[in-house]
Amino acid sequence: MTPELTALTLAGLLQVLQFCAFSVAGNRQVGAKRALGPRDEPVHLTGRAGRIQRAMNNHFEGLILFSIACLVITLSNQSTGLTAACAYLYLIARVAYVPAYVLGLSPWRSAIWFVGFGATTLMLIAALV
Repeated sequence: MTPELTALTLAGLLQVLQFCAFSVAGNRQVGAKRALGPRDEPVHLTGRAGRIQRAMNNHFEGLILFSIACLVITLSNQSTGLTAACAYLYLIARVAYVPAYVLGLSPWRSAIWFVGFGATTLMLIAALV
């Protein structure tokens, strides 16, 4: 497996962990009855549970571009030291982003997000060059 696909797999597992954290925090906030209900009325999470949910959703968004970058690099056999470093930089940034978002570390949260986005963008550009 290429380093990019390894980083993508680990990013997928990070998403699983974020989903578990969101589920636990959300259930604690709204209670099991509401969490297990049909959710005809939208549930609006606040505080830490809401921040965990937004961090998870942000990763879903970033994971789309990162997945494209990893697949293009791998399928076109263009894996290099630079693309591998970018893939792991994305992963490190996403791991750091979760506590930065949950703890409300501003402006660090945005700076960390930009590192991951920049690494993904560089991978996409590297695939074209």
